[in-house]
Amino acid sequence: MSSSDQYKRQIMNDLAQGNTESLDDAPRDPSREYQNFDDFAQRSTHQERRQLFGRIDHNQVPPSQMEPELKKAIEKIQPNERDDVARSFFKHLKERGLDDRHLEKQLGLSTHNPNRMTADDVSKLASFTYHNHPDLFREVMAEQPAIFKFLSNPMVGAALGAIASKWFGKH
Repeated sequence: MSSSDQYKRQIMNDLAQGNTESLDDAPRDPSREYQNFDDFAQRSTHQERRQLFGRIDHNQVPPSQMEPELKKAIEKIQPNERDDVARSFFKHLKERGLDDRHLEKQLGLSTHNPNRMTADDVSKLASFTYHNHPDLFREVMAEQPAIFKFLSNPMVGAALGAIASKWFGKH
């Protein structure tokens, strides 16, 4: 296991055990404590994930570091989850007036059909959204948190960990 995997795992274990640096001494609801990030992704509400991912600062992790991480993470998620991620990106981008066929051409995607998109296609779509619509990127991450468990860059993990520790500390 690489040191960045160990670092990320330690952050998530610390958070799952309530080891945060929060000044908030509000009592915790034990039923809302999560064992790890997978547990958080599975049991948390969409609103809880939106609050957590809504705190990601687009400027905190530069695109040059986020893009390769997104690509690696998207390659690791299950094909059905990847379809869901692509579908979610297209849905939100369409609400902004960006047509899926136009995006297919603009980004050089192999298709605009989420069921037939490759990991590379979804990575291009995620990178485009991260660069141009960071608020939509955060919303998709709240809807589809599977990607974040595969991020391994220590800087990305530290940024997420810092956000998560503050957030978990309040719950």
